[in-house]
Amino acid sequence: MSGAEIAAPRHEPAHRGSRRRSREFALQALYQWLLSGDEADALCRQAAEHKDYARADTGYFELLAHGVIERAGELRAALQPFLDRPAQQLSPIEHALLLLGAYELMHAPQVPYRVVINEAVELAKAYGGTDGHKYVNGVLDKLAAQIRPAETKK
Repeated sequence: MSGAEIAAPRHEPAHRGSRRRSREFALQALYQWLLSGDEADALCRQAAEHKDYARADTGYFELLAHGVIERAGELRAALQPFLDRPAQQLSPIEHALLLLGAYELMHAPQVPYRVVINEAVELAKAYGGTDGHKYVNGVLDKLAAQIRPAETKK
């Protein structure tokens, strides 16, 4: 990626699933989108140039990137009641992760809510600030209780 590329994670697990890589590429694309306003198609083309792109679930990555960007207003509105400040004042990493997690909670019901939250927390630990993962976890946990009440009460 160019321009607004986020740094490599502080720790690299020995094995990553293709969905995890998809979320990682989506985080990078959304981070760049938040900083530059680039269009989803351009961000997807840039991601496809990365050496590890083929190891991701590319269809899922594109669904995430396009879905979050197209529905950003709806996602921010769903997140806002659980934020302590406007979404635009969050760090770009936490902002992108919250949008990504909100999208999956709202538009990917086949993905268990615990998986959505865990993946966002792991990415926050790898890329975000020191305690950013705690914030991401708390916000997404509250959103999940509202969006998927039957699933979260089990």
